[in-house]
Amino acid sequence: MNLVIDWGNSSLKVGWFDDDTLLETRHYEKVQDLMAELALRNTTNKSLAHILVSSTSRSATDIQAQLIRADCEVWVLDSGSPVPIYKDYDTPHTLGTDRIAAAVGATALFPEQDCLVIDLGTCMTADLVVSGTVFRGGLISPGLRMRFRAMHEQTARLPLVDLAEDWPVLTARTTRDAMQSGVMNGMLFEINGLIDQYRLEYPNLVILVCGGDAPVFESRLKQPIFAVPELVLVGLNRILRYNVENLHADKPGTMY
Repeated sequence: MNLVIDWGNSSLKVGWFDDDTLLETRHYEKVQDLMAELALRNTTNKSLAHILVSSTSRSATDIQAQLIRADCEVWVLDSGSPVPIYKDYDTPHTLGTDRIAAAVGATALFPEQDCLVIDLGTCMTADLVVSGTVFRGGLISPGLRMRFRAMHEQTARLPLVDLAEDWPVLTARTTRDAMQSGVMNGMLFEINGLIDQYRLEYPNLVILVCGGDAPVFESRLKQPIFAVPELVLVGLNRILRYNVENLHADKPGTMY
């Protein structure tokens, strides 16, 4: 089996794959919990062949040090790693590995099609992949909770609020409700506006939505869309297989 890890600021999201088949996903708060799981699986003959890690918050050296006891090849995805799509991007060295992994995941699920990948996490990103082969770039915008925090932290009197339990009305009658309406409706209008604009140029565009806040919006987005919570993991596995099978990488910690 192969293991891919999306290592965030506060937790690790992992996927166990047999070839292209996603067998299981798990979240770990600490890397020590994952290492204990790997040790347990090794004793039950469920050993791993390769691990690929994507992280926007940790260095390759730190990742390698913490996974040194994994007893298999551990690779760290970075901006120079080979991937099965072309990056038509002016600054590829600044491109986040999570963005490229999600784009590769879209091409794995919808080969040869135009795709727009909307990732609703800490930040909102929207990235265009043309014909399943070319990453064209996109946009980065503040995420849902970042918008709530910004209003609270950048003003003297606005409170820190969270998501509304029910979808907020446009014409709110309290300050707290107005903040919830502004953030949630504003972000919804932003996403639907993006979808409309891209579909003008790409009428057969496939829209894929992922990220922790995707469930908040997916039922209100301009259909048809595909909600794919594990899109980044699918893309990481595709990148891993691309390197193992086609490029014959053989040095832990690097991808040639």
